[in-house]
Amino acid sequence: MISSIPKWMTGLFGNKLSPNVKVVETTLLSLQVKKIRFQGDLTEWDFSIGYASVIRVSETEFRNYTVAYHDKENGVFDIIFHIHGNGVGSKFIDSLQVSDELFISPPRGKKLYEINEKQQFFFGDETSLGVACALLPLLKKNKHQFQFYFELDEANKSVPELLELENYTVFPKNNSFRNEKWIITLPLFQTHEWKTANLALVGNVKSVQTFRKVLKEKKLGNIYSQGYWLEGKKGL
Repeated sequence: MISSIPKWMTGLFGNKLSPNVKVVETTLLSLQVKKIRFQGDLTEWDFSIGYASVIRVSETEFRNYTVAYHDKENGVFDIIFHIHGNGVGSKFIDSLQVSDELFISPPRGKKLYEINEKQQFFFGDETSLGVACALLPLLKKNKHQFQFYFELDEANKSVPELLELENYTVFPKNNSFRNEKWIITLPLFQTHEWKTANLALVGNVKSVQTFRKVLKEKKLGNIYSQGYWLEGKKGL
């Protein structure tokens, strides 16, 4: 979905963009990472791993976010937000409090998980933590061999532990994942175990593109990728 539409066009959608969920709980995991629990009617929602929901963050602006946890029976779901900068999305999410109501669309988009592959590898940053949280129960339930790599700001390096993620390695956000020669030195490339793995790459576009290029050159596994944000690009 586009990130913004003219004000006159929002009127064409009418009640379809009206508030449909309510904030029931907020938790700060760091100064930049906020987990929010929402409640609404989820009966028709598809929570496939990798799907994203559109959130209306202003009268004319929309942003994509991934669900970290859901409970259809009780109509609740969590989203983990990376709040940084002065963008309209970050400001809106930062302002949300218990009992606030807003519009969030059902998830849709691109799947990142293939159940038939024993080995599962996941790479991302702060914007990807929600997908990792949604994926972890499936990896454990289906007895996969799995590994998470995260590139995180110093202020957020303890967030994976707070989220009770497992088998993860945190790397500093210092542009290493834009260096092909450095990427090749990672443990992932030092063994044959990941030769046919499912490899999911999400987060910063430049990091994802560089990592994907190296994986393709090394002919490793089945690659699924999705850029969530890019410096200087609004509402990716």
